[in-house]
Formats: sequence, structure tokens, C-alpha cells
Amino acid sequence: MLSILIRRSLLLCICLFSVVYVHSKTEVEQAPNAHSDSLFKSISFEDLEGLFYASETPDLKIIFPDHKDYRIFFDGNKTVFTTNNGIIIKGIERGDHTLTIVNEKNNKESYSRPFKVKSAPPLFTNDAVVFGLLMLVLFFVFKTASSQRKFFKKFYGIVPALLLCYFIPAGLNSLGVISSEESNLYHIASRYLLPASLVLLCLSIDFPAIKRLGPKAVIMFFAATLGIVIGGPVALWIVSLFSPDVLNDDIWRGLSTVAGSWIGGGANQTAMKEIYSASDQLFSAMIVVDVFVANLFMSVLLFGTGYNKKLNRFFKADDKAIENLKSKMEKFQESVSKVATFNDLIYMLGITFCCVGLAHLMADNMGPWISEILDGMNDSTSRLLVSFGNKFFWLVVLATIFGVLLSFTKYREFEGVGASKMGSLFLYILVATIGMKMDIMELIANWGVFKFLLSIGLIWISIHALFLFVVAKIIKAPFFYVAVGSQANVGGAASAPIVASAFSPALAPVGVLLAVLGYAVGTFGAIICTIMMQALSV
Repeated sequence: MLSILIRRSLLLCICLFSVVYVHSKTEVEQAPNAHSDSLFKSISFEDLEGLFYASETPDLKIIFPDHKDYRIFFDGNKTVFTTNNGIIIKGIERGDHTLTIVNEKNNKESYSRPFKVKSAPPLFTNDAVVFGLLMLVLFFVFKTASSQRKFFKKFYGIVPALLLCYFIPAGLNSLGVISSEESNLYHIASRYLLPASLVLLCLSIDFPAIKRLGPKAVIMFFAATLGIVIGGPVALWIVSLFSPDVLNDDIWRGLSTVAGSWIGGGANQTAMKEIYSASDQLFSAMIVVDVFVANLFMSVLLFGTGYNKKLNRFFKADDKAIENLKSKMEKFQESVSKVATFNDLIYMLGITFCCVGLAHLMADNMGPWISEILDGMNDSTSRLLVSFGNKFFWLVVLATIFGVLLSFTKYREFEGVGASKMGSLFLYILVATIGMKMDIMELIANWGVFKFLLSIGLIWISIHALFLFVVAKIIKAPFFYVAVGSQANVGGAASAPIVASAFSPALAPVGVLLAVLGYAVGTFGAIICTIMMQALSV
């Protein structure tokens, strides 16, 4: 009954958004020779980049830099005229747009300017107010998620809390309450909280403990990783056989964020978005694909726990080691858990943000240095390796490395005073700021693209599952390792303990340990996957 109510509510929301989102036909015309600046907002082509509000600027007059004859392309569509006097764009629709002008006599002389249009300025522009709203959203989500009421238990059994942390800010942005374009919160979260969360989440990696899990657990984890790395380009290739349009310069960038999420987690997903410059609109669609497909597959794995013994017989696996694992993990929990003091928190955050600062310092120097090296290479090689010249790439990689290195020191014990909890807190704040960048109405308007992305996601996860079952059959691994190895990649630290505890509550930390390992390898595995998808698209 609840699932039916939710589906109907979602359908009603889509209908309401469809009514509110009325398409106005955008028209591109030649600018008249006579002065008409009083009728339109005039702007030079060089200054076109930025944000415009339709309520303030329904029509734009674009002035060209010289008097050459240009062919006009608006959002990739060629106009029927050539002009040297500028153009007027009437009734601009909300969303991302690109204006390209090409010299009629010299096709190599081409210029493009991206810009964004929203319906009206947001209600709140003060970042202190916006941050307060986002924290209120997180409070509401986790307060209701921890509620013992029957309704909320059923609701969060269907809708993940992480999804609400993304979509509620997205709804506030879509309704004009807040706007990422008027806020610096995402920049702060992605440049400071994201690397800090990577350090804190990797800090708790206990490689000796992971080794004690036995080789089969680690093998299944990396089999799941390999299935995702290979599955991405294969799924993209399969869908391209029916729709060649997916092999463009945008889709692979968006899919890179899914690879980051499915191998690592939300932090790695955001890192891939920044590294490969996926558009906000495409990233919004990828978030939906990621969450929908990942949760669908998790439900399949949870269903499989009811057939654990039968599946183990199919794999010819001995699950006695699982019982020994339970006792080991209970001892591990007891050994690191303690009440955090003020000094503990100061030490933990001091070391964490020292690592973040050092990562920024090194990234600021490594990025430009490697960019110079890439500039001397041929075009095809430099395109495939362009991410290695990105400062943000090195910020993420270095923060991950510092966290892994600290896990071999005594500072690993900070897990006992809440290192991973603090890292997750930073991560959820980041997720909320990412949600600010999503416009639901734009997503509805681009359903044609989304359906192909969903097809890629379903094929991708199927290849991942096939890898797992083949490897499990070969090495005779218990289904527990199959399920947890998969969710340590696809679901991350939020879902892996859920699947592990479905076998036994004492085994939940196993999912956490493997999921944290996913944070460490997530960015690297996603980059390999993305390079293959990029090569396929190029």
C-alpha cells in the first residue's frame, strides 16, 4: 500500500512539474540595424558566459566582436541565416545553453560561449541562511529515518535516506528557494570537506584485519571492482549499437561519476564529476541512474540472503570461516571503541585538515607541471590523460593517499572516536550541496537522454553481477562474500553493512571495512574505467 502511495505521489509531482515547466519556443533572429537596446538586454559575445534570469532578461541581444559574417549555432542547431550585426534570442528556456559562431569564410575560426538561464532569482542568497536550510534538511531526514514509527520504517525501507538528502535540496533549487549559482557552499564543500572526508574514511582502513578476512573476501571485492571497470565501456558500446548518439563528449563524462560511485562512494563520485567536468544537468540524471540501479541490485542481493545455503551449495563453498569471522569482528569493535574526548577530536581534525592543506599545496604545483608535459604530447594522448593535469584530480588522489598512509600508523585508532562518522557527516553536507545544483524540471524535459542512460546502467550492473558469479564459482566463495563484495563497491559504506548484517548483525563491520577499501581504490578504478569509455567515445 505504501509503495503504491509513493509511486502515485511521484507521478503527481512529475505532472505538477510538467504543468509548471511550460516550454517557450526559443527564437534566434538577426539583430536589427537600428538601435533597439532599450527593448533587449545587450551583451557582447565575449561576456556571454554566466547566469541569466528569464524574469529579468526574457530576450538577449548578442553583439559580435567584429563585423565578419558568422553562421550561428544555438544549442548545436544551425540558424537559417548568416549575419555580421549580432543576434537577438527571444524566449530563452531555462537550462544550459551554448552559442557558437563560425566565420563564414574561414571555418576554422569558431567561438563558443556556454551560459545558463533560470526562471528567477532565488528567495535566499545569503550562504549562512542557505547552509542553515541544508542542515535542517539533514536533520529532518535522519530524524525521521531513525524514527520507530511504522510509516517511516516502511518509507525508508523503500526510499534511501541518501536519496532524500540529494532530492530535497534539488527541490528547493527547482522551486527557486535556493540556487547553487548564487552560493559558494558547493565550492567550499568540494574543496575542503570532500578531501577531509576521504582522509577520515581511509584512516580507518585496517589492512591486517582485511587480510584476516581471508583471500576470498578480497578476491570477490576486486572481482566486483573489475566488473564495474569493464562493465562501463562494454555497456556504453552495446547501447551505442542501437543509439550511436551516446558516443559523444558528454555521456562518458557523466558515466565517470557512476563509476566513481559504484567503486568507491559519494566522495569519489563528486571527485569524478569535478575531474572530468560533467555538466550539472547530466550529473543530475546520473544520480538518478546510480541510485535507482544500485538499490534495485541491492534488493536482489537481500533477496538472495534467503537462499544463502542453496547458493553456497551451488558455489560448492564452505562457510565455516564466516563463523570465525564473527568473533574476530566483535573483538575488533571492542578494541577500538571508546568515548571521544575534546582533545581526541582536536587531534583528529588537526591532522585531517593538515593533510587537506598539504594536498592543496602539492596539487597546486603538480597540476600545472603535468599540464605542461601534456601540452607537448600529441592531441589523442593528451585528451586521454587530461585529468592528470587537473589540480582537483591531484587534490583527491593525494588526500586518499594520505588517509591510506595514516592507516598504517597509530592515528588509525581515531576510528574509535568517530573518524568515519565525521567523514560521513562531511560527505552528507557535500551531497546536500550537490543537490542544490540539480533542476528537476530540466531533468523531466530531457527524458529522451535519461532513458538511454538507464539502459546503460542496467547493462552495466548485469555485467558486474556476471563477473561476481563466475569468480565465486571458480574460487568456491560463499554467497556472503559475493553480496558484501558487491555492495562494498556499488553501495559503499551505507549499504554494505546492511547486506552484511542480513547474514548476521555481527558481520556488519565486514561490510564497512571492505567499503572503506572501496573509498581508497574508487577514484583510481573509476579513472581507468573512464579512460576506456573516453577512448571508445573519441
